[in-house]
Amino acid sequence: MRFSFILPVKNGGNYIKECVASILAQTLNDFNIIILENASTDGTAEWLQTLTDERIIVIPSEKSLPIEENWARILSVQKNEFITITGHDDLFDANYLQVMNDLINQHPGASLYQTHFRFINAAGEKIRPCIQMDDKQTASEFLCSFLQRKIDVNGTGFMIRSNDYDSLGGIPAYPNLLFADFELWINVTKIAYKVTSEKECFSFRLHKSTTTISADIKMQKAFEQFIFFLHSLQINSECFDRVIQKEAIEFIHVWCKGLAHRLLRTPKEKRNGLSVSHFLFACKSYADLLVPNNLFNPLKDFSIKIANEIDRFPISRNLFLLFKKIYPKPIF
Repeated sequence: MRFSFILPVKNGGNYIKECVASILAQTLNDFNIIILENASTDGTAEWLQTLTDERIIVIPSEKSLPIEENWARILSVQKNEFITITGHDDLFDANYLQVMNDLINQHPGASLYQTHFRFINAAGEKIRPCIQMDDKQTASEFLCSFLQRKIDVNGTGFMIRSNDYDSLGGIPAYPNLLFADFELWINVTKIAYKVTSEKECFSFRLHKSTTTISADIKMQKAFEQFIFFLHSLQINSECFDRVIQKEAIEFIHVWCKGLAHRLLRTPKEKRNGLSVSHFLFACKSYADLLVPNNLFNPLKDFSIKIANEIDRFPISRNLFLLFKKIYPKPIF
């Protein structure tokens, strides 16, 4: 066999049944499915035991693992030449593997392979297609697209060589794997280059995501870890340095705004001692690290300034939380 689908799962519900069915329906029958079952309590483990298809390999965990540790098991399992990692709630078109096989044969020198895809909702209905991608990109071009938010990046649908995955040490250990997939894809692309098929061959499901439910402390630690990764790139490469010098400030501004507002919407007792002002100070330090002598000042953004002012006082902070219960839509 040439390919392995890697499927980490915990409490997959009906989604994993749909996901597995979509993989088994591939027109190219040159694969196995390696399922990393993480002590599910919703019947997923019992359902997996009923599967008799010889292409399915289930590797259970003796105890419930954090998501980072379950995905880390990918390193230790026996894999075929190429792997693609998927969320248990995503779906593959029947021609996905054939398109990938053709793409690899057309570009044997590439190190990262992908197809276009669509976003679906919890019910499986199409929301929108992904942003159009270039046919071929270097790692610095890939990074530039990401920092400019001109590309949709997630953990599903990419294909890489197992040897490359193992030599890189697997997926980086970010809190809740936030940003981890993109660091991995950049490191893989650095080996050679990325190619993308124009065909739309899988569905990525959008619903309440890890980004939404992650604790603020994990969000901020993951963001900081990614900033340090960017810094390591620019230290070792002039190409990366040029991209980061040009794009990092706006990237930090966007995330600074989003995470500051997220923090404001979080009750103080659930913040692990974090405040908006402390986070803004951290964002300024990130900007200074990546782009020395920059003019970045998060308080120049009116909505960030308002969030900081509201967060300074218990009365305004509590009134804001009460207001958000009544009117949950964004107001600034």
